[in-house]
Amino acid sequence: MPQGKKPLDKDIESMIRVDQAGEFGATRIYQGQLAILGNRHPSSNTIAAMAEQEEKHREFFDNLIAKRGVRPTALQPFWDVAGFGLGAATALIGPEAAMACTVAVETEIDKHYQEQLDALGEDDPELSDAIRQFQAEELEHKAEALEQGAEKAPAYPLMSGVIRLGCKAAIAISKRI
Repeated sequence: MPQGKKPLDKDIESMIRVDQAGEFGATRIYQGQLAILGNRHPSSNTIAAMAEQEEKHREFFDNLIAKRGVRPTALQPFWDVAGFGLGAATALIGPEAAMACTVAVETEIDKHYQEQLDALGEDDPELSDAIRQFQAEELEHKAEALEQGAEKAPAYPLMSGVIRLGCKAAIAISKRI
């Protein structure tokens, strides 16, 4: 959407739909990671704290979908399995790979949220305020994952690139379907 142009209701509905799908997917990624790492691994507390924040983000978008009558993505069953699978797969590789997944996802989410904020301006304060807050928390997750050794994951550049590409595709698809 060109800058300076007010978003249409359908554009805002698309934002809400894709953000709810993304936050749902994030909760599933962390659930997959915790299913493998359990609650005794040194990274588990970090992952659980991130998961708790993602759950709050998802709840906000669930409520906004209901309040505004937005159609959720039809792909939620797919994101359910894909998110859990991505989380479990990266945790099976190792805790650094689980953190690399977080860095890759949060890198794309930061860009995605910034594009939404640029498009919204102050036309929808409820949505833009939430996105701004969630974006800051996602960047905290990214920083924490880097501190926890994400870049030490096997084949980090390749893994990060593949996950980021998957995130971009998921965002594009969930906007429409």
